[in-house]
Amino acid sequence: MTTRTAAERRAETAVAYDAFVAQCPSRELLARISDKWVALVLAALRTDGSHPFGADCAGTPRPMRYSELSRLLAGVSQKMLTQTLRTLERDGLVSRTATATVPVTVTYELTDLGFSLHETMRALKTWAETHLDDVHAHRAAYDARHPAPAARPA
Repeated sequence: MTTRTAAERRAETAVAYDAFVAQCPSRELLARISDKWVALVLAALRTDGSHPFGADCAGTPRPMRYSELSRLLAGVSQKMLTQTLRTLERDGLVSRTATATVPVTVTYELTDLGFSLHETMRALKTWAETHLDDVHAHRAAYDARHPAPAARPA
């Protein structure tokens, strides 16, 4: 019997993943990374700390403080951002570094695994911003062809 390394065993198992199969564990990961806040956090971890309205997330990834991410991701609650960052850290996509200062400085940075997903998330964000008007036009056309049923009186 041949001895295989853990990396070889993982590689063999990975070949068997197929997200179209209902029991495939890759579906859990797809659900995780398709979350709105996960996608935006991964896209936000970039070089340029400023983000004027309509600007792309240009630059290469860099560490960002919690407060920077919170300001950049308008509308995210403190609880949701904290949960999202913890989940990304647990999944190995983001690393958290605490520096002993007063007060403590905490930064978040993409890991190599997270960086491998960064460009995809930036592209997805850009696609959504670029094609939103087209999608709205298609929705309006669909709704005009398929009116909602009238509400029944109570």
